[in-house]
Amino acid sequence: MSAITRCILISGLSGSGKSTALKILEDRGLFAIDNLPPIMLPSLLDALSANSAAMAEGVAAVIDSRGDGAARDVDGAEEIIENSGTRVIRIFLDASDETLVRRYETNRRRHPFGDGITIMDGIARERAELDAIKAKSSIVFDTSPMTVGDLRASLLAQLEMNERPFTVIVSSFGFKNGIPRDCDYLFDMRFLPNPNYVPELKKLSGKDIEVQNYLDRIPEKRVFMKHLVSFMEFILKHYENTGKKQLHLAIGCTGGRHRSVAIAEQLSKIISDTGLRTATNHRDIELEGDRA
Repeated sequence: MSAITRCILISGLSGSGKSTALKILEDRGLFAIDNLPPIMLPSLLDALSANSAAMAEGVAAVIDSRGDGAARDVDGAEEIIENSGTRVIRIFLDASDETLVRRYETNRRRHPFGDGITIMDGIARERAELDAIKAKSSIVFDTSPMTVGDLRASLLAQLEMNERPFTVIVSSFGFKNGIPRDCDYLFDMRFLPNPNYVPELKKLSGKDIEVQNYLDRIPEKRVFMKHLVSFMEFILKHYENTGKKQLHLAIGCTGGRHRSVAIAEQLSKIISDTGLRTATNHRDIELEGDRA
C-alpha cells in the first residue's frame, strides 16, 4: 500500500495559534488531526493510507508535545513515519509572553499547566519543556504580530502550497422548497413572467435555450441583469480581500426550475468569463410538482 506523501507536525506554545494553523491546512485539503500523542501517530497514518484526502494532500497533526519524554516521543514518531516513506515537516508556533498573556486574558482561560500558578509561570514552564522540540523544527513562526490572514499566507508560502482559488458558487432554488441557509447573497426572480405557464416551455428548464430566449425578450430581465452584473463586479473586486475562500450567490424563483436556473446559468458564465472559478448548482431543478 502506498505511503502518505507528507505529514505536517504542528507543535508550539499554548495560545500561539496551533488550532488556527491546523484549520488553515485542513481548509487546504489536508486530513487534520488535533492534539494527538505523538506515539499514536505512526499507527494512525498507517490506517489513513486508505483515506482519499490523506493520500491526496497529506496529513496535518497538532501533537501533544508536553510532558516528560515528549521530545523523545516526537523524534521516535518522526523516524517511524519517515521510514515508511512519508515526508515529515515539523512546524513550531511561538509568541511573545505579552501576546500569550493577552490572548489568555481575552479568552478567559487558565494556562493548561494547571491551577495555582500564574499565566506567566505556566508560559515559562512550557517554554522550558518545548525548547528541544522547537530546536528540531524546520519551520518556526512567531505569531505575535500576525493576523489569521498573515499566518495563512506565511504558512502556505513556507510549505510551498498555493492558496485554493477563490470560488463563486451560483445556486438556483425554489422558494417553496425553502431558502438556502448558507448563501451570502440572495436574488428573487419571481418578478419575471413564469415560463411554467407557457405550454411549450412547461416541461423544459432554465438550461434549455428556449426558456433562456423567452426570458431574454423581457425588458425587465435585461435591465435586472445589467444592474446585477454591475453589482457583482463591485462586490467581487473586494470580496477576495476578506480572506473568505468562496462566495455563495442564490437565485430563487417559485419552484426552482425555470427562471432561477436560467439566471444562474447566465450569471455563472459571466463571472467565469472574468477568470474567476465558478461552480453552478441547481438544487430543485428535478423536483416534481408545480415547477416554475
